[in-house]
Amino acid sequence: MAAMKAQELEAKQGFTYQVEDNVAILVFDQPGEPVNTLSPESGEAFTSLLSRAEKDPAVKAVVFISGKKDNFVAGAKIDFLQTIKTAAEATAASRQGQQGFDRLEAFPKPVVAAIHGSCLGGGLEWALACDYRIVTDSPKTTLGLPEVQLGLLPGAGGTQRLPALIGAQAALDLILTGKNVKPSKAKKLGLVDEVVPVPLLRGLAVRRARELSEGLKVERTHGQGLKAVAEQGKKGGLGGFLKGLTNKELWTEVALEDNPVGRKILFDQARKQLRKKTRGKYPAPERALEAIRIGLESGRAAGLEAEARFFGELVVSDVSKRLVELFFATTALKKENGTSNADVKPREVKKVGVLGGGLMGGGIAYVSSVLQGVPVRVKDKDDLGAGRALKQVQSLLDERVKKRSLSWREAASKSALVTAGTGYEGFKSVDVVIEAVFEDLALKHRIIGEVEAVTGDQCIFASNTSSIPITELAKGSRRPEQVIGMHYFSPVHKMPLLEIITHQGTADWVTATCVDIGKKQGKTVIVVNDGPGFYTSRILAPYMNEAAFLLAEGADIAELDKALVEFGFPVGPITLLDEVGIDVAQKVGPIMEAAFGKRMAAPKALEKVVTDGRLGRKNKKGFYTYDGKKKEVDASVYELLPHGKNRKHLDAREMAERCALQMVNEAVRCLGEGILRSPRDGDVGAIFGLGFPPFLGGPFRYADSIGPAELLRRLEHYQDKYGERFTPAPSLIDMVKAGKTFHAR
Repeated sequence: MAAMKAQELEAKQGFTYQVEDNVAILVFDQPGEPVNTLSPESGEAFTSLLSRAEKDPAVKAVVFISGKKDNFVAGAKIDFLQTIKTAAEATAASRQGQQGFDRLEAFPKPVVAAIHGSCLGGGLEWALACDYRIVTDSPKTTLGLPEVQLGLLPGAGGTQRLPALIGAQAALDLILTGKNVKPSKAKKLGLVDEVVPVPLLRGLAVRRARELSEGLKVERTHGQGLKAVAEQGKKGGLGGFLKGLTNKELWTEVALEDNPVGRKILFDQARKQLRKKTRGKYPAPERALEAIRIGLESGRAAGLEAEARFFGELVVSDVSKRLVELFFATTALKKENGTSNADVKPREVKKVGVLGGGLMGGGIAYVSSVLQGVPVRVKDKDDLGAGRALKQVQSLLDERVKKRSLSWREAASKSALVTAGTGYEGFKSVDVVIEAVFEDLALKHRIIGEVEAVTGDQCIFASNTSSIPITELAKGSRRPEQVIGMHYFSPVHKMPLLEIITHQGTADWVTATCVDIGKKQGKTVIVVNDGPGFYTSRILAPYMNEAAFLLAEGADIAELDKALVEFGFPVGPITLLDEVGIDVAQKVGPIMEAAFGKRMAAPKALEKVVTDGRLGRKNKKGFYTYDGKKKEVDASVYELLPHGKNRKHLDAREMAERCALQMVNEAVRCLGEGILRSPRDGDVGAIFGLGFPPFLGGPFRYADSIGPAELLRRLEHYQDKYGERFTPAPSLIDMVKAGKTFHAR
């Protein structure tokens, strides 16, 4: 009966067992799922199969391999973590995972992990407990422990096994950042033993397993921290082993793993650097650092105990809950087509046209060609502009070659996809034209007419405008149903959000096609309805306005920026103003005021700054200095502000709250007016497009966390103090009366 139940569990979890050449091959392929995940059930099924392999005298070794196309194990099942209610439950789950992998590590027969595709989180911890790891050289293959990105730490022994395998310094880099590594880097680190072509993976894994079982020496190219250094030294090979390491790296490694006093200094420094980066808002990296330290100083048992305890604390923390919610939100968006009809299919896009060779146009050309993988034709008004776009694409490719994420051959192939000119040659066959020219309605109307005259009837016209309503643009088109907004953020190749804007007449197939384009370009895509400023530009405007009001009141520029960074934004509003362009912000102001009245009116505080010719970073003259030395406030700018050099010390908490609540309140207005489809989209858009603090979950999660009633109270307080610009959104008042929250509890 027990054997039957075990087999039922194995089958339910998608495991198959077969013996080939005295090697048991365990294939993991969870039914009905795109990827394999680690859960208590999958762990139990795997342990059951190991027991069968251990008892079978014909089995001398084991190979663990995935049956998925491009995935080994994607990590722990996040849904399972959401069912956990207490820290004690989470700690128990961590200990269960640790014990399972301890049994795997102690298994009396060699176990080889054959890895193709993503091997992340719990998946990598699984592989770390095996005796030997072989990975494919496919670009689909990545390894990493990204738990900190969910506000967690590796909870199944990863904080202990990884430092033991590749050394503490390299392990800290992977665990504290949550970054992934490609096969070649993994081999160099010693994370894996071999890198092979995809077709050879299974056969070589079986061969290596058999060789290990026969006691044959299998060459390993990595060391085990300072133990390996010492062994190489005994053999006279220390110089060769350390070739390529700087003295600083060597002594760091020695201090971390061999010298208790030096190790303490370095861990203190690491903690200091972490706090500088996280500002105490994200506890997971610090807990991971502590678990690693305890393991190195007090042994693996103590390290595992600390790991489990910290894991328990983090799973039920507010920060992790917000980051996990954000993970599910972005995962859900990946499955949607951007319309209310899930059956609408995107049309194939074989070629993209880009109008404008500036910073945005060049960036759009890059993501369309290099990431989306289609030919791109760029048009600019002159040769200089066209050449600028080509140069930008090439420089980004050169950067990737330098970082070894692309070979020079691959880069050359991608570069050949982009051509440019000053006419519409090559536009006849484009499926989508993305316009990134100056924010001038008459100019855009003229361009729409020109594009429609040279493109096919099914060509989509997408505008990268950040403020002009798409409805107004569509009035200049013979095919208004094929006009849509595709609002990218700068720099395009780095910023993760794409905001797609539909007007009332936009065809569903057009929306679905543009959403599909965004996904292929690696973007997180939200779809919003048309309106002045759409969503992101609209909620940014009152945030920036409030910062300007604070300057008008005499706020210190550095203190104001610091207040918002301490709140959780990546940069302060004045730094952002310099980056975006002071003149650009000045042009957006009247558009917003015309649309929304006095509550969106920008203060006159910055007028003298603009007339003084200060544009920000682009002309190296703004609120900050850009002379190549340390960036600091340009003190002369105060003479152009209302209070001159007579600055006031304003309360940092209030400055941050005034700016942040303006953004939150405007987001609520956007939801109430139907600009947003859901609070989820509003949270994702604010975080990925504007840098709203991820640990707060977005404007709507933040509103729920303090409570809609408390949000209303704070807004009314500031309304009494500063006037109508803090008038609460009508839908917030309705929500408070109904006793509801934005997200379902």
